[in-house]
Amino acid sequence: MHPCPSASHLLHSLMMDFQSSSEFNDAPQMLPPPPGTFVDREELIQHVGDFAVSQGYVVTIKQSKRDRVVVLGCDRGGVYRNRRKPVDESSAESLRRRKTGSRLTNCPFEAVGKKDDGLWKLSIKNGAHNHEPLKDLSEHPSARRFTEREVLLIKEMTEAGLKPRQILKRLRQSNPELLSTPKHVYNVKAKLRQGNVTVRNFKSLRPQKTAVRNNYQSVMEPSWRQRNPPVSFRCNPRQLRSRKPYPKLLGRVPNLIGGRFVDSKSLTSIDVVNPATQLIVSQVPLSTNEEVRAAVFAAKRAFSSWRNTPATNRQRIMFKFQELIRRDMDKLAMEITSEHGKTLTDAYNDVLRGLEIVEHACGVATLQIGEFVSNISNGVDTYSIREPLGVCAGICSFDFPAMTPLWMFPIAVTCGNTFILKPSEKVPGAAVILAELAVEAGLPNGVLNIVHGTDDIINAICDDDDVKAIALVGPNSDVADIYSRASAKGKRIQCNIGAKNHAVVMPDASIDATLSALVAAGFGGAGQKCMALTTVVYVGGITPCYLQEKERICRLIQVDTESGAKLLLDGRNILVPGYENGNFIGPTILSDVTVNMECYKEDVFGPVLLCMQAESIDEAIEIVNRNRHGSGASIFTTSAVAARKFQIEIAVGQVGINVPISVQPPFTLFTSSKPCFAGDLNCDGKGGIHFYTQIKTVTQQWKDLPGNVETPTSNSNGESLQLLNS
Repeated sequence: MHPCPSASHLLHSLMMDFQSSSEFNDAPQMLPPPPGTFVDREELIQHVGDFAVSQGYVVTIKQSKRDRVVVLGCDRGGVYRNRRKPVDESSAESLRRRKTGSRLTNCPFEAVGKKDDGLWKLSIKNGAHNHEPLKDLSEHPSARRFTEREVLLIKEMTEAGLKPRQILKRLRQSNPELLSTPKHVYNVKAKLRQGNVTVRNFKSLRPQKTAVRNNYQSVMEPSWRQRNPPVSFRCNPRQLRSRKPYPKLLGRVPNLIGGRFVDSKSLTSIDVVNPATQLIVSQVPLSTNEEVRAAVFAAKRAFSSWRNTPATNRQRIMFKFQELIRRDMDKLAMEITSEHGKTLTDAYNDVLRGLEIVEHACGVATLQIGEFVSNISNGVDTYSIREPLGVCAGICSFDFPAMTPLWMFPIAVTCGNTFILKPSEKVPGAAVILAELAVEAGLPNGVLNIVHGTDDIINAICDDDDVKAIALVGPNSDVADIYSRASAKGKRIQCNIGAKNHAVVMPDASIDATLSALVAAGFGGAGQKCMALTTVVYVGGITPCYLQEKERICRLIQVDTESGAKLLLDGRNILVPGYENGNFIGPTILSDVTVNMECYKEDVFGPVLLCMQAESIDEAIEIVNRNRHGSGASIFTTSAVAARKFQIEIAVGQVGINVPISVQPPFTLFTSSKPCFAGDLNCDGKGGIHFYTQIKTVTQQWKDLPGNVETPTSNSNGESLQLLNS
């Protein structure tokens, strides 16, 4: 039998409906972005934009109150309909048709970002769309937008006299997939003439290329200064003390939060002054507590995935990091010299000593190996493993702008931690350059963060419960408060403090070798280093003599000369041609110094060498041991007996015999005694690894037991006992 026509028609209709429904179900569905919490508004927008592109739609900002809320909608884009007016059409009808033809149907999709307690939270108000996904995002008008970097290049090339077609040709050399036309360049130039350089940019719309070096800027300029070029002018000391906000003429050092270099929301800044010229080279923002919370949030969010990254992968990033430091060695040294005032030689040495720690971090995995003990009881094994702590922080001093940050974060992150770095507000530039290189080396977003500021930022770091450990290098006056505040919160903390290091010169010492060592150790780095030899104790009747150099010295010298000290080398009133406004500190030598003088009791932290007398080696050792700032001491002698006595009886952490005190290589253990060090674990060698990790002990038994597990103990005679835990 054949089906009747009506039945055949019904079956055909059902098949068509089924095919239509199948096609509808097979059509890709555009999902809304998952809600979440973000460190700032820009990161939230980028998250929504990136997710939207993966689903086939483009988002746009519908409404924004920058400091409170942002509403994102769907930008359908597409091609406008033909708006040409027919010849016989009236003017009113033409206007109506043109408006109707130009308008695209609004999509109901809407996502809302709101600021809450310093962080931005995303919610989806309506996740539905009323259109199909875009098959080719390059057809969307937003794909022709320029990135912020490209807008800045357009501005620079326009000022250099290049035409729009020439500008477009050069932009396509670094971004071959750029879809913009000369007309778009004209539009950007018009906005630039109006002073508007704001760019609506969703960088995931098209593949991003690594930004090439800007040929219109010096290759020695840090990239953050290229983004915010400074206008140098003479420092006004009165304005510097007042900390009033300057007009935005100077380049502000950016924070690094969640993988993005961002300007602080704070309007208050501190000037960074070149001590050789008194010119202000940049400004450091006094970041807000909200920005500290955002940085900690970003670090905490990145920790779970970073700790699970294989140790070999973390090491490879450090290998790349040290390669990039070598590549930009000149840039780092110039930045240190312009901010700190070090000679270029000292600046290079600063970077090189820090580079040694990065090289040490490349082999950290072997130092994290745990221990295994087999069969501690019947079928029971135990082993220990070292695990990262979580979010750690570092607070830096100004004396070594590159080495001090590199003491901290390379070891910490290679061990699997994430890190918050607070550079010195006096010399922030090198730390930011190092952070840029770490990001370029492949450090994931949020693993390393930088927040600038002073006491308020330090207090916020100490008080944050998510920060597990703090490493600190700083002056004596700051350390006590920071140590007690952080310890009260249960944090691990290591504090490296300024020191007063001594050299004991015996009557039998080699004069030429001893004087060469004392000059280098006392005046190297302008005396601004924690291991400088600041005090020489001569045993017997030796009289010191030195080559003379002139330089200005602080008022402390005048106080002690009035108290009876003899000024053998007066470095005050020095004048360097071409740098008449510079603050130069050079060699100054005082003799007949006593333990009651101010320059001996305090840490001068400059190229000031103090000469004292002692009747015997016992008296010399007593002088060293009585000084509360003693961190290291050296003895110069040809007597092994005297050297051994000194080594045993001296109460310092670092001892030198015929050599001055110096910072040890990072694979050895740098030691210091209290009060020059506060904490239980030092920063170098295995101590550094132990500081940034914690031990977890695991006891296991693989045995088919119905319900009881044997737990090993021992009695007073050391005999093994077995207890049954039911």
